[in-house]
Amino acid sequence: MTEIIGTIANSPLFNGLSDLQLRDIQEIAIPRRYGKGETIFSEGDAGDGFYIVIEGKIKICKIAADGKEQILHIFGPGEPFGEVPVFSGRPFPATAQTLSKANLLFLPRTAFVELISGNPSLALSMLAVLSKRLRQFTVQIENLSLKEVPARLASYLLYLAREQETPGEVTLEISKGQLASLLGTIPETLSRIFARMSSMQLIEVNNRQIRLINIPGLEELAENG
Repeated sequence: MTEIIGTIANSPLFNGLSDLQLRDIQEIAIPRRYGKGETIFSEGDAGDGFYIVIEGKIKICKIAADGKEQILHIFGPGEPFGEVPVFSGRPFPATAQTLSKANLLFLPRTAFVELISGNPSLALSMLAVLSKRLRQFTVQIENLSLKEVPARLASYLLYLAREQETPGEVTLEISKGQLASLLGTIPETLSRIFARMSSMQLIEVNNRQIRLINIPGLEELAENG
């Protein structure tokens, strides 16, 4: 129970809410557990609620008819996902799958809409998170459509450094195959780019640990290719 209220309190959706408001959310939250590789919802499923990650990693992806996958987002502890249909009343626009064993909180749409109707501060928090997601998605579309893969990779490594608050080194929390899908390329191409960036002394790769040797060089690559 303490873990659940802690997850709710630390989620960006619910920053600044009172203890009473947090308890109201806790009362409608339903814990759910998933194994690695399980589908949480599929594109086209009814958007009957959204989720918050307690533990584990979740990928949001689009899957083509031929099985090709494009990862759109990866979410970890404290992060919400699948929240847009709560407002739109439309089906989920993508598929959510676990990258590891995962503990989640499910917030049913009907109960949450009733709760948010009487909590303007909760509505404002959700708008802030959705605005941030829109900015991130806009940047991702720009990267995929306008930038070559090396620039996309450099941008992603710099993003990780900011998120992990480790300017000189980052840890890849997903496989390189999943990273390739996130960047809109294939693993073989990604491996060649890692090797080239290493030979240029921009980075040093040790399995999933990547040392950022030349941050200004990475910034130049991310910006101008």
